[in-house]
Amino acid sequence: MNPITPSVPQLRDFAPPFAPIRSRAGKPPPTLAAARWPVVVLGVPFTPLDTGEAIGAIREMIRSRRAHQIVTANVDFLIQAHRDVELRRILLDADLVLCDGAPVRWASRWLGNALPARVAGADLVPALFSSPLGRGLRVFLLGAGPGIAAEAALQIGVRWPEVRVVGTFCPAFGPLLEMNHDEIIREVRPTRPDVLLVAFGCPKQEKWIAMHLRSLGVPVVIGVGGTLDFLAGRVRRAPEWMRGHGLEWLHRLLQEPTRLHRRYRTNLREFFPAVARQVRALHAAAAHAPGEVAPPSLSFTRDALEVLAGGALTRAALDRHARFWRHSVPRDASCVLDVSEVRAVDSTGLAFLLEWRRQLRSHDERLVLFQPSRALRGALATARLLGAFVIARSTVEAEQAIAGMQDEPPVSCDVEAGLLRWHGDIHAGNSRAVWRLTLQHLFALGVRRPAVVIDLAEVRFIDSTAAGLMRRLKEAARDQFGYRALFIRAHADVQNVLRHAGVADDLLTSA
Repeated sequence: MNPITPSVPQLRDFAPPFAPIRSRAGKPPPTLAAARWPVVVLGVPFTPLDTGEAIGAIREMIRSRRAHQIVTANVDFLIQAHRDVELRRILLDADLVLCDGAPVRWASRWLGNALPARVAGADLVPALFSSPLGRGLRVFLLGAGPGIAAEAALQIGVRWPEVRVVGTFCPAFGPLLEMNHDEIIREVRPTRPDVLLVAFGCPKQEKWIAMHLRSLGVPVVIGVGGTLDFLAGRVRRAPEWMRGHGLEWLHRLLQEPTRLHRRYRTNLREFFPAVARQVRALHAAAAHAPGEVAPPSLSFTRDALEVLAGGALTRAALDRHARFWRHSVPRDASCVLDVSEVRAVDSTGLAFLLEWRRQLRSHDERLVLFQPSRALRGALATARLLGAFVIARSTVEAEQAIAGMQDEPPVSCDVEAGLLRWHGDIHAGNSRAVWRLTLQHLFALGVRRPAVVIDLAEVRFIDSTAAGLMRRLKEAARDQFGYRALFIRAHADVQNVLRHAGVADDLLTSA
């Protein structure tokens, strides 16, 4: 079995997970514990890479030819993710979340695990083009304003002639669900880029990427916001000294005061108090932890890997037991993690769990938290992360979760009641199956009723793809079957996604 590295990206995929921090001479430090661990800031796990390391990760992603999503997240991302359930889930599942902004670095330092550098999209893209990887790199530029991508392509050709811009496209401006997605895919796929830069702005670009990541056939897709405007020369970057002192936000504010002043004021007013609450909550949990805590251990059963987390999930504990976590625990098999004895947890421990979860999900496996302690539950709740994990309260629940016995087909039908039920998570990965099964059940119901009810009570999460599917089903029920389609009993998280997609009123009220 491969060793587990529940941390920053697996270097089997693109870069050495929990890579040791190297000196300027390139030599690893003498202790195993000098690993970089990810850190959670306001519920979002950040990957501890600088620009050069991020380019190395991108190189490995391209070599793999598998699809990867990269996010460069700043304060605005975090504040939006605090309110937007779908954006928060995207940031949890992204292959790399890089720190774009001095306030995020400050927060990581206050949380006891400073991120090594700011990696803004406007810095990462030029650095990527200037690196040896830029020679022959195939790039597609998508989005920005009319003509901007084409101008950026011309400037790239002048500054980096070895970079091949294989296509540009500016789709019509409009809400995410109103876009002509098939047209965009037809523009991108035939060009077979290595890197797709998407400039729709947050959160639209992140949601669009998550919707189509599997169908694009592109190894690396990055949401770049205003980077194409910089490359085209439409907007000027802040001077180097301002960027070095974390003042680029001030330069942008002076350039666009009308558009940005309200956003910056609102974001900073919310960001620092929220970080302070996270710092206080986690420090309080650590303060009440005993001096000596149990070490982690593992065992293998017939059905699953079982790991006892020990008494602490903190940066210090992970450093102390780095060899265990990096080399002893397999990363390609579902795991029941007993966290009942955890008395101390910090932002590094939370990020560790999230990265482990993400790695297993990429292999269609599961991380099950068994009987999480009060301290861990409190930390997860503070970061709004309880819903991100499968939690088992008993051995039977853990066994069922690992075996998949709790999973039902995504769609079931009660013909007599004229009722359909959706189950679990409905997202881009299974939306085709949900569409097919729902249409099959609609045909089975026939046209005997004036309305068909789709019960969402057992749906844990949906994304924008599912929101679009719900709207299409409502139209299909009306046009093909003569039904009114009524969606009922949606949970708060589902309502949140539909509200941000702008279709809640249409779908969750009478047809």
